[in-house]
Amino acid sequence: MNKIFEIPMYPYARHADQDSAAPARHRVVVVGAGPIGLAAGIELAQEGVEVVILDENDKVSFGSRAICFAKRPLEILDRLGCGQPMIDKGVLWNKGKVFFDDRQVYDFDLQPETGHQRPAFINLQQYYLEAYLVDRLRELQDQGAPIEIRGRNKVSAIGTHPDHVTLEIDTPEGAYNLEADWLIACDGAGSPTRRMLGLDFVGRIFEDNFLIADVVMEADFPTERWFWFDPPFNRGQSALLHKQPDGVWRIDLQLGWDIDKEREKRPENVIPRLKAMLGDEVEFELEWVSIYTFQCRRMENFRHGRVLFAGDAAHQVSPFGARGANSGLQDTDNLCWKLKLVIDGKASESLLDSYNLERVQGAEENILNSSRSTDFITPKSEMSRLLRDAVLDLSEHHAFARPLVNSGRLSQPCTYDGSPLNSADALSDGPERTRPGSACPDAPLGDDFLLPKLGNQFILLTIDAEAPDEITEAGLTVKRLALSVKDDKTGALQDRYLGKAPSGVYLIRPDQHVAARRPSYDDNQFRAALRRAVGKE
Repeated sequence: MNKIFEIPMYPYARHADQDSAAPARHRVVVVGAGPIGLAAGIELAQEGVEVVILDENDKVSFGSRAICFAKRPLEILDRLGCGQPMIDKGVLWNKGKVFFDDRQVYDFDLQPETGHQRPAFINLQQYYLEAYLVDRLRELQDQGAPIEIRGRNKVSAIGTHPDHVTLEIDTPEGAYNLEADWLIACDGAGSPTRRMLGLDFVGRIFEDNFLIADVVMEADFPTERWFWFDPPFNRGQSALLHKQPDGVWRIDLQLGWDIDKEREKRPENVIPRLKAMLGDEVEFELEWVSIYTFQCRRMENFRHGRVLFAGDAAHQVSPFGARGANSGLQDTDNLCWKLKLVIDGKASESLLDSYNLERVQGAEENILNSSRSTDFITPKSEMSRLLRDAVLDLSEHHAFARPLVNSGRLSQPCTYDGSPLNSADALSDGPERTRPGSACPDAPLGDDFLLPKLGNQFILLTIDAEAPDEITEAGLTVKRLALSVKDDKTGALQDRYLGKAPSGVYLIRPDQHVAARRPSYDDNQFRAALRRAVGKE
């Protein structure tokens, strides 16, 4: 790990729960202190929900692992109090280049429009994200928020009951038992929680392997995503190059299926591959090496009674496309506001079924895109390879062919079309991108931006329309955010939220997805939309 980085620890410490005569009961227990588990705990704690995070480790992860963080997850991290440190440290990029053989065939821009506070992507080692999340957790503790993290607390057994979950936990000082009203499993692709409950994890394993190498070097490559098909230094395979902070570069090299993984990870075998790519004159140091196999799998259901699964524990996709941590953060963003309402008695447990429905849809979308990327990157027949190579050749001179090139369709937020929480779209001239179920796009508002004003609560957004300053329905009070297209001289607010309509009123969920929209305020309709959005209609 980079010597500049100081590894945050959450060391084992004996807790009073271990000496309790009867198992202590907690509101929410999160299993796993990776990015997804920490994000879930922080979001709940910010809303006053008592949460305990358990992890068998006692420090943040080793190796950069996830490095590409998309605009939507960065906006989620803003609401968790970690977005700005990510931006300050990360390498910002919007552009990428695609190479075939020894030539560039085209480049692309992931954020062609202006008027967004956050960039399309940043590159940042996963251990930095985990460190910022641990720092935020400590900050919340100092403020008296009901959150704690217990290192070297390994869950070894789980029992499920209609109104709680029981856990047996191993520690350096022996085992103890806990109870939780709710359990959120964020314990990775190998999820011990999933295994202990005997739950499925089905899908497709692709017969290919990729070498990941984090390399420390001084290089003058631009801050872009570079992807090669069939490069001279890795014939018949593919390669990927990304820049990270601290002079670290991520290199992915396709190796094929029938390999000795342990042998391929040895420095004496990795270094010649890297020299072939970078040149003998480039000096570098290996920081971290791993080998991964493409897998696209998911659980059939992400909710099992009082146990809820998120992140890689619930679904797994290939790394190309940056859908792992990015989709996991969208899981917790979808889940935690719903769980808060259920815990507060403002919604029934059935609201959590919408978490399962919406995020299974998100996982299916990611798996589809990931599978298509993998099939394009690693053709399974000579005919498929010939077709792919023809598309690459055409893309150099013909724009129509470029959308057919798939070097990893990059992460986009899922639009929850068909969600039971959506109301019928009544803004007939409204833009497709902000229909019910969609994630709100940002827009400039003078010296500020829209998304920070929405926050993480239900909002009634009016644009050149009249409405009450607040409405109370279904036990919730929803405040109004009144805007005018005059607030944005760029025209982005009009373009992204009104289209050809002269005015609009939106009901926005706490995860900043659209629940309903109409051309003007109708009290009965928006009260019904709010009831529907919390599962009461």
